Amino acid sequence: MTDTAVYAAGGVVWRLVEGRLRILLIHRTQYRDVTLPKGKVDPGETLVETAVREIHEETGIRVHLGLPVGVSRYIMPKGREKIVHYWAAEATEDAIRASDFVPNKEIAALEWVTPKRALGYLSYPVDVEIVEAFLTFADDGVLETFPVIALRHAKALARSEWGGSDATRPLTDRGRRQAKAIVGPLRAYGVRRILSSDATRCIETVDPLARALKRPIRLVPEISQDAWEDGASDARTVVGKRVRARKPAVLCSHGPVLPDILNELALATGTLRGSYLGSASSLEVGGFSVAHLSRTNPGSGIAAIETVLPQV
Repeated sequence: MTDTAVYAAGGVVWRLVEGRLRILLIHRTQYRDVTLPKGKVDPGETLVETAVREIHEETGIRVHLGLPVGVSRYIMPKGREKIVHYWAAEATEDAIRASDFVPNKEIAALEWVTPKRALGYLSYPVDVEIVEAFLTFADDGVLETFPVIALRHAKALARSEWGGSDATRPLTDRGRRQAKAIVGPLRAYGVRRILSSDATRCIETVDPLARALKRPIRLVPEISQDAWEDGASDARTVVGKRVRARKPAVLCSHGPVLPDILNELALATGTLRGSYLGSASSLEVGGFSVAHLSRTNPGSGIAAIETVLPQV
């Protein structure tokens, strides 16, 4: 992010009504316009956290993020650039029923519309472009997706500073802060399954997430660094199970193992391999990459992949 630009995030919120796609638009009170739900990043927030929060604040609907669908840029009245990141976000029937939205001084009304009506109804060309990008995914049949997230453990004590075995190295103070910082972003993607190398530094990295979700950590020695160094790692089996399960999951592992995890994810989904895999697996400690896969047809390839840098 730059110091001069204003950053915001939002979503193309969608649902299926009798098998037909509908998109949620908001009517803003003050501006008397029709737009997509979005808002500015709060201090300390990541973009994905902002998107989920703003969608909920403006519509009353709690969502998890799907595919990234684009970035809009425009100049504000005072001359500063505004950069808005958007994700697809499915509104489940339960989430819609739970919405506590009432018209207020910011949002006058919500409206579910057909894609065609949305394109002709939105007040701003930049919003139209975002919806058009979203619709290309819908046309390709990859609207319903689930994420498989490769996470590198947070900052751990150096080997030279630790008297025990490598697998028992704990996180540093910075590492513990990183572990807490990733909870919000991972929750934004709807993570429900937590898999971890059995190394202490990996377990401690996902422990705050497990506590927040009240979900167990499944230990997977097959993606540990010890197994990798001994030639006994098995990312293929682990990744294959995650793809078959079609559930949002995070796999916490180590720098040397991450390329295997991303490579096996590409192989398991019939995705053409390329340099993007190297970029997605070259993570700093506390960083993660999100691979979005089609829930109805995972074998159609990785629909999108995005990397989130550590915040601490």
